[in-house]
Amino acid sequence: MSAGTAAGWDHEVDFLVVGSGAGGMTAALTAADSGLSTVVVEKGAMYGGSTGISGGGIWIPNNPTLRARGHDDSRASVRRYLDLLTEGRVPAARLDAFVDHGPEAMRLLGASRWMRFFWVKGYADYHPELEGGRPLGRSVEAVPFDTRKLGEDEKYQRPNSLKGPLGLWVTGKDYHDLAMVKRTWRGRWASVVAAWRVSSNLVRRRHMATGGRALVARMRMALKDAGIPVWLNTAMTQLVTDDDGRVTGIVAEREGSAVRIGARHGVLLATGGFDHNQQLRERYLPEGGRENHSAGAQENVGDGILAGLGLGAAVDFMDDAWWMPSVRHPSGATIPLVSERCIPPSLIVSSSGRRFTNESAPYTNFVHDQLAGKHVPAWFVMDAKARARYPFAQVLPGMPFPKAFYETGLAHRADTLDELAGSIGVPAEELTATVRRFNGFARAGKDTDFHRGDSAYDRYYGDPTLKNPNLDEIDRAPFHAVRIEVGDLGTKGGLVCDEHGRVLRADGSGIEGLYATGNTSAAVMANEYAGPGATIGPSLVFGYIAARDAAARRATGDGDLSDLAGRGPR
Repeated sequence: MSAGTAAGWDHEVDFLVVGSGAGGMTAALTAADSGLSTVVVEKGAMYGGSTGISGGGIWIPNNPTLRARGHDDSRASVRRYLDLLTEGRVPAARLDAFVDHGPEAMRLLGASRWMRFFWVKGYADYHPELEGGRPLGRSVEAVPFDTRKLGEDEKYQRPNSLKGPLGLWVTGKDYHDLAMVKRTWRGRWASVVAAWRVSSNLVRRRHMATGGRALVARMRMALKDAGIPVWLNTAMTQLVTDDDGRVTGIVAEREGSAVRIGARHGVLLATGGFDHNQQLRERYLPEGGRENHSAGAQENVGDGILAGLGLGAAVDFMDDAWWMPSVRHPSGATIPLVSERCIPPSLIVSSSGRRFTNESAPYTNFVHDQLAGKHVPAWFVMDAKARARYPFAQVLPGMPFPKAFYETGLAHRADTLDELAGSIGVPAEELTATVRRFNGFARAGKDTDFHRGDSAYDRYYGDPTLKNPNLDEIDRAPFHAVRIEVGDLGTKGGLVCDEHGRVLRADGSGIEGLYATGNTSAAVMANEYAGPGATIGPSLVFGYIAARDAAARRATGDGDLSDLAGRGPR
């Protein structure tokens, strides 16, 4: 995608960032810290990308917040964990770059008065049983933020679903406690805190944001302090190259007109994956995962990936996604199921009426097993205790499912398991046998079929009052079944990049002047998921690395990140 000569720019900067999620914003902040002029261009009418509608976790080992709490890993343990997860599918140099420069990136962010984080202690790595895995977890989140401080920019921030009624705000940790409101004293105390927050907000008129929305708001404030503009409604339509094939800028559609934006030292593509491009989903994703039940930002249609392909870039992991078992709400919204799969008196079956994996496993692994067995759709089966005690798909414990759930066939209810099986079209004898076997595991406290509840990750959202937090008998009518779809948080496949974030061709040569991060780049986690925030963490780190590399190349004429090794925030 060349637009020929690079002459005649309408605007020109040193480093151009395309996309306003965590990776793009971090890159812009790093560029400014490195002395580069920069601008963030965003296709949508609101900033924040998929980061803004996410839980906002950041998985970066040895970051300053963790170290301040005494959580200091050896480098060897982190690398061992990542090696076991990625199974040789990611170049060692790229993993090294993530591990070595992650703490630097977080230190740079922490230099801003706005960037504040807390450790989500106990939210385990997704595979804590592996060598190097951590049962207490390595994930941090942004401290809740009053978005009134954004001023005029508040109305342009992408909303998410974490805001409760009457201004109630909850962090990931708060939700963990609130989910047990009917079961533990900690859950009951969390409900008291929630009520106090509602009252406080009504009096103080605060607009509190948590999770990804808090992270994006804090980053936007840091951008404002740094004088970095964010251009909304500015869609990249072309990459511009010079006669040598070096990327020198973009053409974008802005306010109804084409605008040419030059980039003297590099363009970073942080435009997300191809979540909502049905043609690309059909082309690349496996059968069962092609229907669009993505929770990614609607603007994510593969713009950056397609632009890179047009210049001969290589791609990888295009057949995978950050999968998430989900409920398709009758309104059309996709509701991810994270804590729900840990509800003790529940299980998930295929059309055969049998279980096929550990329901409480990390969501990407769950769906990998679901796709491998062609168990699409699947059915979430639970009893009356489950509905009375635990939240499900944004329906509070003790509350009935909305009428639309039943009218659309999303949910089914019956007084017996045989009747429920008939309603959802699975063999009754198989479903009853499956529940009978599961109930035996619940009484014993041990799932010998799929080891549900063995991992610290499984137990995080389980019920601590039970022998096994993830197992309880399904024995109290009425019984319920909810249709489970293959959803995703975004696609994993993207442009192949080196350890500096530079986009590569299939022959391993670099496309000069072009960088990528986040879901626009091939996943640093390969087909796995290290822990909460292992999407945002690498996106943030490689945005930082790319901007540092661009600054080093400007300084030396043809440098790389090693030229700035050890350089901290100014």
